[in-house]
Amino acid sequence: MSDAPLTLRSGAEALAAPFPPLLAEAEHLASSVLVGDHGRRRAGLGDTFWQYRPAQNHDEMRSIDWRRSARSDAQFVQDKEWQIAQSILLWVDQGASMSFTSLKDGTTKATRARTLALATAILLLRGGERVGLTGNLLPPRRGETQLARMAQMLSEDHDSDFAAPDARGMLPHSRALFVSDFMGDLTQIEAAMAKAADADVRGALVQILDPAEEAFPFDGRTIFESMSGTLRHETLKAGDLRTRYLDRLAERKDRLASLARICGWQFHTHHTDASAASALLWTYTALERRI
Repeated sequence: MSDAPLTLRSGAEALAAPFPPLLAEAEHLASSVLVGDHGRRRAGLGDTFWQYRPAQNHDEMRSIDWRRSARSDAQFVQDKEWQIAQSILLWVDQGASMSFTSLKDGTTKATRARTLALATAILLLRGGERVGLTGNLLPPRRGETQLARMAQMLSEDHDSDFAAPDARGMLPHSRALFVSDFMGDLTQIEAAMAKAADADVRGALVQILDPAEEAFPFDGRTIFESMSGTLRHETLKAGDLRTRYLDRLAERKDRLASLARICGWQFHTHHTDASAASALLWTYTALERRI
């Protein structure tokens, strides 16, 4: 008997191993947030009732709601809620810097970023939207298969310390979500967002930081090393760097917030020791605000 089926199964299990836990965690996170019924809150194409309004001269006779009109001297029509599906593209930083955590058994930035992005995708898919990944990696679609493929792709790690978003594949007038620590070269972020803005793509930037990166609790002799091991700095007086570091971090946040504002996006900083549910609710609301 050929051992090909066993080899195939072994390979499939190895391939599938990373993303079921991620998908399960994202499903759990998504279920913890109540976002209500998905709606555009304006008249348009759809099946969901929104409101009654007095009939106008341009309304056809067949659109009159005779049951409602019978209770009044005026004629009324039903407005339906606009429910045209939107396309939302996600970029999640998979660079080595995202694997950092300062706490023993703590949540890494990568885990929080991937879980948050995938949970956002789950909520959007439940609302009837099409979701995908930037860079033409995964064009926006609906369905559980799309979610599984997204979980698989987001479970991969990259070798370089910092990654940059790939704005390819963004559809005109679509929406986007970028999740990263944004500790790398911001000119690459600016270039991607400029390209998105040219296509009238709106969205949200979510910065994921470890609490140590926000507080800089280092003093005395300290060795700072990048997660890939390619960058290394040793100092005998780490405490002397605190003020300069915090100033530069504040400048970086201001630059990101200004960039988001100019492009019509939303910006938010989230720490890995904070509630993931609150970050998910902010992210979903920020995307819905522009849809």
